[in-house]
Amino acid sequence: MKQKKYSLSFLLLVFIFVLLINLSLADEPASRPGEERVERAIEVIKDLASLKDEGIPPKLLEKAQGLAIIPGVVKAAWGIGGQYGRGIVLIKKEDGRWSNPLFIQLIGGSFGWQIGVQKADLVLVFKNRRGVENIASNKITLGADMSVSAGPVGRSAEASTDIEMEAEIYSYSKSKGLFAGVAIKGGTLRVDKEANAAFYGQSLEAAKILYNEIQAPAIVQKLHQTLNELAR
Repeated sequence: MKQKKYSLSFLLLVFIFVLLINLSLADEPASRPGEERVERAIEVIKDLASLKDEGIPPKLLEKAQGLAIIPGVVKAAWGIGGQYGRGIVLIKKEDGRWSNPLFIQLIGGSFGWQIGVQKADLVLVFKNRRGVENIASNKITLGADMSVSAGPVGRSAEASTDIEMEAEIYSYSKSKGLFAGVAIKGGTLRVDKEANAAFYGQSLEAAKILYNEIQAPAIVQKLHQTLNELAR
């Protein structure tokens, strides 16, 4: 009886993750998946910039060494829950410029009693490059491989913000027009190799995308300009 119960739970979990992936892919046209994902990331950044005194503190962005933007993360739960999202991650180079975007996936499971499906934009601010480099070399699990804290919000939070950034990652979520720091644990970030190959027109190592000067679609320049405006 107990074995049958576990089997049903496993099948339910598989069903939920298939549903999450399908919901995520539904927003990304097959004709140009990479550019569409970058465009959606740009829209998330513009939303942050429009918040002014209610967004990510500028000093936090100034000290950040990496940034992950995952639009439309889908979270579902029917007793057993899960989350799935497709986004990008960038590092800030030593000269202050942002790298090319590396396409990533967020995959994570959780247990709870909520019922239903939710979508939210997720932004992760990295204290140093180590977290992004770990993603590039393999994958990281938020809250296990690296510490994650709900990020402070607004210019007024700068005075009380931990300027030394003891947390390795600050996390933010925007859903239904509301933007706030959010606690997140258990999600795994990993490289989306197929999306990177489609976007750059060739199979490239993650480190080469982040650190080398390679030819990228014009939309990357638009992404960099938008990020620079956010930090002002």
